Amino acid sequence: MRVVLAEDSVLLRAGLTKLLTDGGFEVVAAVPDAEELLAAVDAHRPDIVVVDVRMPPTHTDEGIRAALVIRRQHPKVAVCVLSQYVEERYATDLLSVDTRGIGYLLKDRVAHVSDFLDALRRVAAGGTALDPEVVAQLLVRRNDPMGRLTPREQEVLRLMAEGRSNTGITEALRVSHSAVEKYVSNIFTKLDLPPTDTDHRRVLAVLRYLGT
Repeated sequence: MRVVLAEDSVLLRAGLTKLLTDGGFEVVAAVPDAEELLAAVDAHRPDIVVVDVRMPPTHTDEGIRAALVIRRQHPKVAVCVLSQYVEERYATDLLSVDTRGIGYLLKDRVAHVSDFLDALRRVAAGGTALDPEVVAQLLVRRNDPMGRLTPREQEVLRLMAEGRSNTGITEALRVSHSAVEKYVSNIFTKLDLPPTDTDHRRVLAVLRYLGT
């Protein structure tokens, strides 16, 4: 079974490579960042990708965003997120694409190597492997509209709450105006704020944010 591993820690990357190799997997690439991950998947077309959530350069969500790209561009490639953190919004984004061939495991909660390897085999075969803590957080998040927002959307909403216009947000985040418009549109959708004749959705979104 062919694996591409993405982990920014040199020691963890080396350790996981040996662990996977000893477990019968073929590690065709072990890379330190999301950019190299995408290139490795294009080059090797592995059976499964094992990726951390937070990777260089910002150590926020590069890994999971790369995983989402992989799922869209290579739907037959399974993805297992291996992270220290319960990031339910990331898990929701990943599972919203397709639940087949998806795993989200927590590094500190893997009790046995054999369980970890079995989970990878299950995911690579088209199954699902979710840490119970991730499942619990997902259930909580279903009742929390604000939790549906991605980290970037939350950042945009925070800037909206500061009174910044789309142009101001564009300058603050150094992204395109169209990107900000898309983030704002996503915020309205995820907060269940459809267009109306009387309600100002921007104000309502900010009020939701300030009320959390």
